[in-house]
Amino acid sequence: MSAYWLERAWVDGAVLDAVLVEVAGGRFTHVAPGVAAAEVPRATRLDGLTLPGLANAHSHAFHRALRGRTQRERGTFWTWREQMYDVAGRLTPDSYRELAAATFREMLAAGYTSVGEFHYLHHQPDGRPHDEPNAMRDALRDAAETAGIRLVLLDAAYLSSGFGAPPQGVQVRYSDGSAAAWAARAGSGPAAIHSVRAVPRDELHHFRGRHPLHVHLSEQVAENDACLAAYGLTPTGLLHAEGLLGPGTTVVHATHLTDEDVELLGSTRTNVCLTPTTERDLADGIGPARRLADAGCRISVGSDSHAVVDPLEELRGLEMHERLATQARGHFTATELLDIATAHDVLGLGDVGRIEVGARADLVTLDTTSPRTAGTGADEHTAVFAATAADVTHVVVDGRVVHRHGDEPAVGGALAGTIGRIWS
Repeated sequence: MSAYWLERAWVDGAVLDAVLVEVAGGRFTHVAPGVAAAEVPRATRLDGLTLPGLANAHSHAFHRALRGRTQRERGTFWTWREQMYDVAGRLTPDSYRELAAATFREMLAAGYTSVGEFHYLHHQPDGRPHDEPNAMRDALRDAAETAGIRLVLLDAAYLSSGFGAPPQGVQVRYSDGSAAAWAARAGSGPAAIHSVRAVPRDELHHFRGRHPLHVHLSEQVAENDACLAAYGLTPTGLLHAEGLLGPGTTVVHATHLTDEDVELLGSTRTNVCLTPTTERDLADGIGPARRLADAGCRISVGSDSHAVVDPLEELRGLEMHERLATQARGHFTATELLDIATAHDVLGLGDVGRIEVGARADLVTLDTTSPRTAGTGADEHTAVFAATAADVTHVVVDGRVVHRHGDEPAVGGALAGTIGRIWS
């Protein structure tokens, strides 16, 4: 058993002082506020504000190698994609493992304790399977174990370069040829449809009943236009017609939606993952986060392309983007944003994201005395409207310490080394 004394902690929707938590078997066995530190001298003291573990609901680990490199010309989403394909063409199981481990360590240092890895880089550069068909997937699992992050691997089907056209170039690494072949390789468990452009309509039935199921949706206007031309439906309408919306499904981005799309997603209680730092980096647009939440969607966030890895900045992005779009303030409260930050349930993890007896013992501690956070109240507003990933000082996953203040140089060194080798 281990014990932590938390100066301040987010417990049951409120910031409480002097919280003692005890952990055994990776779960909280005791949570008690108002305990003087002197009464528990053997407990590890964590000063600052401690939150439950935060959920990264959407990640492409290999995109981390692109940070800072896609900004050197103005470009477009599509020129960014060509650079992403360049990285995808270079990776082997070994280099993928190394890059993912470093990226996962960066996530932990930022306060993410679970990650949904949207994985479509399956095969060799010429499209042939590896001797072990899931060598790239296994590399991700090894990387997560090495880093200490909780991984939900969303094995993604990617069969077409666009609405039935065959895969082109590096896309052959992504394709299993058919949804049946994808299912045979992927097996049971969490799954993903890359997008409605990448899986033809007559293959979508293979994904009914797969939960959790994640799908890129309406990130670009061009995707919507092509879907309407191919099927006479928006991407949301197509997924609904094929029986793929519902509380077991998470659509990612949902940037360009019609009023009917919003109503369909809300009425089916479909989850929506927004990635504000990626969406603004790629000039995707601003998704209707508040309208989706009001319609009944469970909202989550993710770091996606890792242009930024900072869950607190993703939360601020939700609110600040709404302010820019509406010229009004106050769309999400700090409490609502912390609920979004801890949406591990969209990854099929129902026992994470709360500091309570029986939940998995994840803790993320923020420095409330830094130049960013000092004088801000050391409460939930400090977390979502002042702090950044740089203020994370201590992270626990399943009762195990996975990041401490002072680990940052090692995290940066690992990233620099692996990314340098990929580009060399």
